[in-house]
Amino acid sequence: MRRMHLRAALSGAALLTIGTSTLALAQLGSYNPAPGPQGTFAITNAHIFPVSGPEIMNGTIVISGGKIQAVGANAAIPAGAQVIDAKGLNVYPGMMDGGTSIGLSEIPQGAASTVDISEIGSFNPNSQAYYGINPHSAHVGVARVVGITSVISRPTGGIISGQAALINLAGWTVPSMAVVPRVAMVIELPGGGGGRRGGGGGGAAAFLAAQGGNANVLRARQLDSLKQILHDADAYAKALDAYASDKTIPRPKHDAVLESLIPAIRGQQEVMFPADRAVDIRAAVAFAEEFHLKPIIVGGREAVSVAAYLKQHDVPVLYTGVLQLPGREDDPYDINYSAPAKLAAAGVKFAITSGDCCSEVRNLPSIAGMASAFGLSKADALKAVTLGPAQIFGVADKLGSLEVGKMANIVVTDGDMLEARTNTKYLFIDGRMVPLDTKHTQLYDLFKGKTLVP
Repeated sequence: MRRMHLRAALSGAALLTIGTSTLALAQLGSYNPAPGPQGTFAITNAHIFPVSGPEIMNGTIVISGGKIQAVGANAAIPAGAQVIDAKGLNVYPGMMDGGTSIGLSEIPQGAASTVDISEIGSFNPNSQAYYGINPHSAHVGVARVVGITSVISRPTGGIISGQAALINLAGWTVPSMAVVPRVAMVIELPGGGGGRRGGGGGGAAAFLAAQGGNANVLRARQLDSLKQILHDADAYAKALDAYASDKTIPRPKHDAVLESLIPAIRGQQEVMFPADRAVDIRAAVAFAEEFHLKPIIVGGREAVSVAAYLKQHDVPVLYTGVLQLPGREDDPYDINYSAPAKLAAAGVKFAITSGDCCSEVRNLPSIAGMASAFGLSKADALKAVTLGPAQIFGVADKLGSLEVGKMANIVVTDGDMLEARTNTKYLFIDGRMVPLDTKHTQLYDLFKGKTLVP
């Protein structure tokens, strides 16, 4: 995320430069056609899957002002509404992938200038994915066309990676896409692998060598540094409170790094902990409890083995490994396919993510469908990519289901949204109809009918 702070300073000028002319925007080479205006729409005769309630076999959903105004079998159609006859079609809430870095990394291998996923150093809580997202990323269009309407885009690297953003996948600028600009802090606890997670690369390796190759010493030092910065943030927050109540005392010197941690240490912001091994999951939960954080486990490959522990502590999991190969020789072939079903049976809060930062996010519906084929009910599989992640990130009042008052992120399909053969017929994000063109369709139209010259 090397350009994040620079983008923060230049964002206002950039918006003035490119925000007013459609032609100028088109010249940027964006693969993502702009959505239409917020209007009044009535989708009628549809099979509606609200997720938060029972299916409606033949119903109507009304959209106006970017919000859902009515849902039901007998919903009234407002005068002047654009009517979409969805007979034979299904209507779903848009899916959310909670474990991506969309917009921060375009071509991970071979084009370094398109990668803005991490910042230099180990402790960067003030770095925000919001300022690094490229709204014209080709990954946006191919993800939304399958029904993914919003994502969590998070930074990586170091110990405190920075703050993730919840964005809609439609808009020419990041401000027009953002739902919650700072939805979660990302903390990766130092692992037993030594300097790999230290954020400094060579510096960590040099330190490890100086310690005689003792990875535990390095991990302990890094963990102590993490605890110290959280203690410092807590003290800084108390000093700010004291000054706010008594202006006669000296005002604390402004510290952007410590200030950015205050929402997390006060439980006002979720904290994402990447962890796969059972021991690392337990360590993350224990650490979060020590500092009164609100943890979300990201990855969770061995979450099933500590499911009772996760349920006891009410810690949700963003499960990323449905399609991964078994990790051990004696693991059954379906150990990862069936993990979401086992988490559901154990009563653990979870959501399914693609497990990919960028291009393969588009596989999310098929991944959830695979979990459904291996024991997870269809209703729970659908919830795991819609209302589930919205609840985990505290935005279920805005997203995740088809309810009156929620943001109109709606997908209309010709079949089950979690099946690979299903096509999206209409797509709405924030109540705006989104064109279904993508880089893939553009390339198809460009080259169809062309013949190779021998």
